[in-house]
Amino acid sequence: MRQIPVSQLTEKIKQLIFTASYEIGPDVEKAVQDAMKTEASEIGRSVLCQLCENYQIAREERIAICQDTGMAVIFIDVGQDVHFTEGNFEDAVHEGVRQAYAEGYLRKSVVKEPIFDRKNTTDNTPAVIHTRLVPGDQVHILITCKGFGSENMSALKMLVPADGVEGVKKFIVETAKKAGPNPCPPMIIGVGVGGTMEQAALIAKRMTARAVGSRNAHPQYARLEEEVLSAINCLGIGPAGIGGTTTALAVNIDFAPTHIAGLPVAVNICCHAARHAEGTL
Repeated sequence: MRQIPVSQLTEKIKQLIFTASYEIGPDVEKAVQDAMKTEASEIGRSVLCQLCENYQIAREERIAICQDTGMAVIFIDVGQDVHFTEGNFEDAVHEGVRQAYAEGYLRKSVVKEPIFDRKNTTDNTPAVIHTRLVPGDQVHILITCKGFGSENMSALKMLVPADGVEGVKKFIVETAKKAGPNPCPPMIIGVGVGGTMEQAALIAKRMTARAVGSRNAHPQYARLEEEVLSAINCLGIGPAGIGGTTTALAVNIDFAPTHIAGLPVAVNICCHAARHAEGTL
């Protein structure tokens, strides 16, 4: 049994949030740079150029990529041979978020209660924590700092099996079209298909952090990703919503087994500032 003091977890969470907030992933940056070469709109190319400049400034000056520094969504895979010591696991995760947002001068955006008082918690906690127990003695952490300009444009629909692949395509494209300029395109679109309502949404969230340019290992789903991405980029929304051929950088789809009567589809939209980082203890 491997013992890990929870202080190590807190420190790891804090450092990953710093990385996610200040350093855009190389996959995203390369995708934007590549789009500059193919974007049909001159003003669209100008917007993409400005995004690259913004990434560079944030990285060099250690300032937030975007003013909306997001709500911390943390996926933690805990090896079953790990024992956390010297404190509570979830408290340690929240403490890492608290320290990162305070020390990093990151905007605190979380409210304690969503309808009536909506009082800010002042430290960006609590985080949203998804934990899985896996074999081994390591702890893998994936953090995404999810801004709500794009989160608010996400959607879920309970299709029926008769809707089939065309129904899935239609729903994803319609969701992107309805989002328009609001999620600060170019977007990265995560899609979860199958499972139950909440499982599809969780898959979609994870897919927003899958590397841009990667493809689903299943050939039919890989082809579906390409077809939907092409259809979305034909909508004409373009960078920053001002028109063009680069509305989305990626459509990442994954699936889970589901009930014979169901076809849940969740679409989670992420803006170009796809802030995520991962590491292992």
